[in-house]
Amino acid sequence: MQGHSSSPSMSRDALRQVRRELIREQRMVNIRRFLHNGLSVVGLVIVLLMLLTALFAPLITGALGVDPYTSLGREMRLQPPSAAHPFGTDNVNRDVFARVLYGARISMTVGFLVGLLSALIGATVGLYATVNPILDNILMRICDGLKAIPNILLAITLMAVLGANMQNVIISLTIVSIPGVARIARSQALLVREQTYVEAMRAAGASRFRILWRHVMPNILSPIIVQMTFTFATAIISEASLSFLGAGIPIPAPSWGGMLKEARSYIYNGWWLVVFPAIFTALSVLGFNLFGDGLRDLIDPLSGR
Repeated sequence: MQGHSSSPSMSRDALRQVRRELIREQRMVNIRRFLHNGLSVVGLVIVLLMLLTALFAPLITGALGVDPYTSLGREMRLQPPSAAHPFGTDNVNRDVFARVLYGARISMTVGFLVGLLSALIGATVGLYATVNPILDNILMRICDGLKAIPNILLAITLMAVLGANMQNVIISLTIVSIPGVARIARSQALLVREQTYVEAMRAAGASRFRILWRHVMPNILSPIIVQMTFTFATAIISEASLSFLGAGIPIPAPSWGGMLKEARSYIYNGWWLVVFPAIFTALSVLGFNLFGDGLRDLIDPLSGR
């Protein structure tokens, strides 16, 4: 009897061990596939560099003895790049290098929060749209109405209503980004709901919301995460655009878009005021797009073809 009772537990342990090994092996295969894609690795490196720049900006500028807001004196106005000031100084005698690094903090914060909030809210809207046809029609028509307006125009309108500050930039860009995520979540949820195991759970008497959150939601996370990386990139360029137009984060905050706005009048005698913020903006957007492409190809290998 003892031998019979121990064998099922041993077989369960063996099955669990085999499952862990398979998961570990699949994870290693995915990592190797991602690293085999050179452009995705480049994107990941750029993303990590930008995140580290934003994280350690106070330490870097503190070690160099510069500050993004402090004037260095009238004699330092519009000084070209040098050893003391690698990115030069601006029209009000501030160190451009410090402002660009702190601009990374603003861009990464806005991008992360917009990507996260739009993913959470958009996924929730997309999931609940599959619960009831009437609710689906209402939510999707609202999304269609928001998508009918160009994103930057809708963001400018929201900023005009809410006021220009960082918190309102995050709110407006989140509202702009939700419809796209909701559409993806809805389409994926509709596919998952047709799977056999979902039908089995429904037949077993599981509630609609239990099925939605315990079984459907985990299976649509991958495309939502991929979309989040693209939303991150879009939020960075949108925040810079709003600040450049004067509808985003107000001066003197070191936003890359605001720096480009200030540099318009000095482009001929202060080229560095335009070049460095523009390079960092372009690199950030490029890095997140390349990284997102790599994640998409990893999740859906056929998409890369």
